[in-house]
Amino acid sequence: MGAEEFPVLPDALEYEELEGRCRRIRSARTRGELGRLVAEEVLSFSMFDLQVISGTVRNEIKKLPSPYRESVSPYFIDQIFGMHHQLLAQFHNGEFENLRGAPISDRKIFDRFCDMVPRGCFSWNRNSDSHLTLFRPQHRFFYYLIACYAMFVRECPGHPVGMPFPGPYRVEKREGTYLCPIRDKEKEVFYSICNFCPALQKEMPDFSTE
Repeated sequence: MGAEEFPVLPDALEYEELEGRCRRIRSARTRGELGRLVAEEVLSFSMFDLQVISGTVRNEIKKLPSPYRESVSPYFIDQIFGMHHQLLAQFHNGEFENLRGAPISDRKIFDRFCDMVPRGCFSWNRNSDSHLTLFRPQHRFFYYLIACYAMFVRECPGHPVGMPFPGPYRVEKREGTYLCPIRDKEKEVFYSICNFCPALQKEMPDFSTE
């Protein structure tokens, strides 16, 4: 495992703990079981943890240029905290029982996702203002948990439908198929959720000139 994969040197005990939590999630055989396991992990986060995560997300949004910042802000909030609300609502309402016979659609990609997460939790830009002393790998784990719920339980994109990207491009849903303008753009970033997303790459118009 190359040093470039860990811009922040992982604490051995913290890394092993995250590996164990990911193995637990990976043990799920159905979407219902996975939803329950993810919800139980999410419920282990304290109110203080949620405040740290919320502050970090909002700090990231503030750094975006206007007017893109204003247009994308509600989607970032929905991506993390909207999904968080839906996850716990389904859990407390017992809705995951309805999915106990539904297999995880792409087991191979799901297993790869679970293998990636512990490393991904330690891979961020150390110079970013958002990653303050309080923001720990376990907080990034929360982000991956929410993405896991979205992509493998709900089978929808990690970025919500309608979310804009720089330029006139958005995540779309057409006749039951999700399309994303950046789906295949982050293959070199091993910890990006885009590499595991059920959305298809949206074909972009070629504006190049000869």
